[in-house]
Amino acid sequence: MPDLLLVTLASGLAGFVDAIVGGGGLILVPALFAVYPTAPPATLFGSNKGASIWGTAWATRQYARRVSMNWATLLPAASTALVGSFGGAWLVTLVPATPLRRVLPLILLGVLVYTLLRKDLGRAHAPRLTPKAEQRAAMAIGAVIGAYDGFFGPGTGSFLVFLFVRWLGYDFLHASASAKLLNTATNAAALVLFAAKGHVWWAVAASMALANVAGSWFGARLALRHGTGFVRGVFILVVGALILRTGYDALRL
Repeated sequence: MPDLLLVTLASGLAGFVDAIVGGGGLILVPALFAVYPTAPPATLFGSNKGASIWGTAWATRQYARRVSMNWATLLPAASTALVGSFGGAWLVTLVPATPLRRVLPLILLGVLVYTLLRKDLGRAHAPRLTPKAEQRAAMAIGAVIGAYDGFFGPGTGSFLVFLFVRWLGYDFLHASASAKLLNTATNAAALVLFAAKGHVWWAVAASMALANVAGSWFGARLALRHGTGFVRGVFILVVGALILRTGYDALRL
């Protein structure tokens, strides 16, 4: 019971962070590995997805009620994200993720430096593309980041937010809302694969899912209340934490 309580609390915190700007896996996945060190990694990843999909889906619903979401752009993008996630999961069975693990901290550092230097980045919601061009760009984002999530995964939500801000001209609040829908699709793809291979502890996932939804509800409310400046600040903190975490992992390779 103490083990389940620990991962349930971690899932609540992960849902809170994930609802604001992504990065919940930075909290929940290490917690699962720490609490269940002898469990198969695939089972821990599958149980993580079994919880986090409910949090991202709930956050999407919360944002959709308060933030204008361009469904003509986002639904096709969610479809390509789902397909990309399947493709990434298949690819990881053929090639190792070690090179990506080594370069990921540098990519994240570039994202962080760019965001800090561009103080106006993502503060105003000003989509810059035509509807068709925006749809194609969002589908490309979904396919690439979906494949990344299926292949490796850390920072998926943060990458989605950054690309929606930088490429499409969204502010951080609209970008975070949009990212939740795509992240729900990538989580669904991964969960189907893990479940098909029996790599989900459903009882543990159910407990974590309830906490994840509660954290997601609170995080989304805070983001909606405080707006894009608040989301930008959390984004910087989460990306900084991801740099430290992935950098530490890369040094251990």
